[in-house]
Amino acid sequence: MGMKILTGNSNPEMANDIAAYLNIPLLKADVRRFLDKEIFVEIHENVRGEDVFLIQPTSFPANDHMMELLVCIDALRRASARRITAVIPYFGYARQDRKPGPRTPISAKLVANLITTAGADRVLTIDLHAGQIQGFFDIPTDNLYAMPVLVRDMKAKYESRTVTIVSPDVGGVVRARAYAKRMDAPIAIIDKRRERAGVSEVMHIVGEVEGTDCILVDDIVDSAGTLCNAADALLAAGATSVSAYVAHGVLSGPAMERIAASGIDEVVITDTIRPTDRVKESDKVRVVTIAPLLAEAMNRIAHETSVSSLFE
Repeated sequence: MGMKILTGNSNPEMANDIAAYLNIPLLKADVRRFLDKEIFVEIHENVRGEDVFLIQPTSFPANDHMMELLVCIDALRRASARRITAVIPYFGYARQDRKPGPRTPISAKLVANLITTAGADRVLTIDLHAGQIQGFFDIPTDNLYAMPVLVRDMKAKYESRTVTIVSPDVGGVVRARAYAKRMDAPIAIIDKRRERAGVSEVMHIVGEVEGTDCILVDDIVDSAGTLCNAADALLAAGATSVSAYVAHGVLSGPAMERIAASGIDEVVITDTIRPTDRVKESDKVRVVTIAPLLAEAMNRIAHETSVSSLFE
């Protein structure tokens, strides 16, 4: 029995980096589509009795990548893999973790049920949008944090500078405090009012930011409206500069244009989502890799040792 790694089409570059770190070749497999876009999976190596890690973020197009994940899990289960760990660095549908109004779904729970029913034995993910999603699964779920990777980058860039860690909303205060503790810096909070989904209005800033380099921290940047509004408010309040560190760079719709036109110096994201060509070419968006952290966690799971000690 050994450790094997399979990847779907969502983020093969990350899968290759993880495989290289662990010195384990990726499983030979076809994950392709018929002409009508129906997904077909064929694994070309024996996985009977093996500990298989399936790497597949469910980023855009979320439904296609989610279906790929489910079909790959089913293929591995029917091939008699001993244990199947779904490695989902970016967990799509995580923002639908509760009922925001009457007659609405809790889609994160539905997706958790689908993954479990397909045959996954364990889930490994990074920075879930809501921690309670771990409880949606009836199988072991490890939620890692991009914080060690992002803090290391922050310290290298902002050494000996006066920094304030900023939460772009009240809901992110716990995250901001965790970053501030590691950076030995004060925090500030953006108090905003969201009039409708995808549109935010900055109201005021709680905390002192004048004369400091402000670092916004968040788990997801999607349309970038919140980040850009927050940056404008911080600069208007006297911040020397504003940058952002975010775990998941969804960057949909007008996000790249907004970032380019904003006062943000830089947005640092991880590669949990495969960066597009526009992201790679941007002079304001920088990608840091999370692959070594994921690889180390996978290795510890395979050898039944502590994962939580990675963050101590």
